[in-house]
Amino acid sequence: MAVLILLANPVKVCALLSRRITSHRNDPMIGSPWLVAIALNSILAAIAWVAPKKLLTTAGLVHAWALGILVWGTLGWAGYSVIMAYFLLGSAVTRVGFAEKEAAGIAEKRSGARGPENVWGSAFAATLCALGIWGIALTQPSGAAPWTAALLLGYVASLSTKLSDTCASEIGKAYGKRTFLITTLQPAPAGTEGAVSLEGTLAGVVASFALALLAWALGLISGVGVMICGIAAFVATNLESLIGATIQEQVDWLTNEVVNVINTLIGAAVAIVLVLLYNQLPM
Repeated sequence: MAVLILLANPVKVCALLSRRITSHRNDPMIGSPWLVAIALNSILAAIAWVAPKKLLTTAGLVHAWALGILVWGTLGWAGYSVIMAYFLLGSAVTRVGFAEKEAAGIAEKRSGARGPENVWGSAFAATLCALGIWGIALTQPSGAAPWTAALLLGYVASLSTKLSDTCASEIGKAYGKRTFLITTLQPAPAGTEGAVSLEGTLAGVVASFALALLAWALGLISGVGVMICGIAAFVATNLESLIGATIQEQVDWLTNEVVNVINTLIGAAVAIVLVLLYNQLPM
């Protein structure tokens, strides 16, 4: 039971592990972030495998395991906590009003369990940012702080964007009293591509700022960075709705997962551009 309580609080469990590692910094085996990443994610994967409620398919679990190793290895426990918080919150909001959404035929497939396409559709942009930060650290250990800070902001913004999109969609489908197409403002059934609602939009805004605030609390971004993440998520999420309402159904390869990749790339790009325009690092 104690283990499950810790796993329900990713920030706490990651902080405990980080302190444990720091206390053994002189031991190269214990101190290796990649070995810790493999051990931690293997333990979490084993627990998820035997858990009665599946948040991931079998293939999705394998891909999430690899993603978790990559994020911990490149960004450490703080970066890992942010993506873990995104996953837990996103999975939880998918279950809101699930019975009603399922009856209406607009619920997520597989009872909300994420497959590989969902894992990378949500985290592809974040992965690029994390690899970019890692690459800078390897090749330019000093003097590259501006780019590292910008990519770190892009990492948080991409996940804030995806959580905003998930919350806007799921809360809108469950509680949206009036759904309308973003292009024409004409009423549309809940679950229609490109349809938005006031309730869903507000939920998305709150979610994006909540995740950005977590990143701020962990020391990843500044207060300015929180504002930038919220703005970037709002812009990207509405552009995604625009894509859904206009070209998604006309282009065969524009699946929901591909649109998610585009959405999060836009969120990361907008955040990076905004911080460059602001001319102040988010750290």
